Amino acid sequence: MTKSDDPIALEEFLPYRLTRLAGEISRQLREVYKAEHALTVPEWRALATLGQYGTVTARAIGVHACMHKTKVSRAIAALEERRWLSRDRNPDDRREDFLHLTRLGRQTYNQLVPKLRAFETAIACRFAETAGKDPSLDLSATLDVLERVLGIEDGCGR
Repeated sequence: MTKSDDPIALEEFLPYRLTRLAGEISRQLREVYKAEHALTVPEWRALATLGQYGTVTARAIGVHACMHKTKVSRAIAALEERRWLSRDRNPDDRREDFLHLTRLGRQTYNQLVPKLRAFETAIACRFAETAGKDPSLDLSATLDVLERVLGIEDGCGR
């Protein structure tokens, strides 16, 4: 145990390690969807949210994908320009649109899903190989616990 006034070794500091891991996973994942489709991170997150839920609002994309409304707006505009997304005005609130993937957007999403699943599986397999037979080292369960501890079971924890 260290004393509270000891200097922090950044490479051992949990928040830093998690941020570094998240950044590297995001960087490697970006190569998967950027290679064929030149998507940005916000565009991918918006596409993924629409692929998962079908019809949502821009606000719902922001909440689900933990993105600021400016990034959501730019991502939506880019997807719409590619004709991957269309919008229908909300008759109850004319300031809001219901967004959904077009046929082309759905095809793109469906092309990406197997590649992204393979990426996810590769990480999980490498984790399992590295962890060995230790049952206490279950990646998914560990992440579940961390999310509960941090209060981000649903949404961004904000």
